[in-house]
Amino acid sequence: MTEIDVLAGLVGAGDVVVLSGAGLSTESGIPDYRGPSGAARRHTPMTYQAFTGDPDARRRYWARSHLGWRLIARAVPNAGHRAVARLQHAGLVGGIITQNVDGLHTAAGSSGVVELHGRLDEVICLDCGNLTSREELDRRLREANPGFAAQVAHVNPDGDVDLPDGAVAGFRTLDCGVCGTGMLKPDVVFFGETVPASRVADCFALVERARALLVLGSSLTVMSGRRFVIRAAKLGIPVAIVNQGPTRGDGHATVRVDRPLGEVLPALADRIGAPAVSGVAGEPAAV
Repeated sequence: MTEIDVLAGLVGAGDVVVLSGAGLSTESGIPDYRGPSGAARRHTPMTYQAFTGDPDARRRYWARSHLGWRLIARAVPNAGHRAVARLQHAGLVGGIITQNVDGLHTAAGSSGVVELHGRLDEVICLDCGNLTSREELDRRLREANPGFAAQVAHVNPDGDVDLPDGAVAGFRTLDCGVCGTGMLKPDVVFFGETVPASRVADCFALVERARALLVLGSSLTVMSGRRFVIRAAKLGIPVAIVNQGPTRGDGHATVRVDRPLGEVLPALADRIGAPAVSGVAGEPAAV
């Protein structure tokens, strides 16, 4: 029996919970931190402490993210995202937990996605708690920084890009448009910040009810995602991992597939007989 046979057997039995990471979005043009595209080798992500405590760090972040988030906003779901949506619509996936902030699972047609680390297309005021769209902030930042432009070398999974300090020195940041003075932050969990406890509890509940946990495109390097693999293993719930390169959860895996997700997941959905989900972004046109 091949690894694909084992994977098909686990997923085909249903009640699967998916845990996805940055590796699932690389084929949409968004690099990951630790996989083959290796963005972490060049880039240190913004920490919550630096963002809230250092005005210069906050200015650098907003200037770089002002450019980088547009690249993520233009990304469309790839074959892997669409395959997950197919499996969910076929009744085989009972829950989706993603560590990604790009919203591509939902764009592919999946529903009820638990976005563990938030969404980059929403902005929160740290003082009054008001939520606004990133499109609205983008409009305000364009008005406040007319003519701002810089060459983007590459975009990182958190929407940040690499820019020289000189390119961001004059960038003007903005306060909350509702309370007038509050500090604005993307509604994502930065490094050094804690995922809301209620969100974590919801994820644990999904995993504990599952027949199997399917990990897609995550190295499981940080505990934020690995804890769900550990919980599944303690409960005797089979863990399947599809990822290019080793992960820190491999010791808990019932089956491990080291191949591109855009290749494995559509083939898996085809094999199980999950129908395509029509009318979603990135879906090939019918011929």
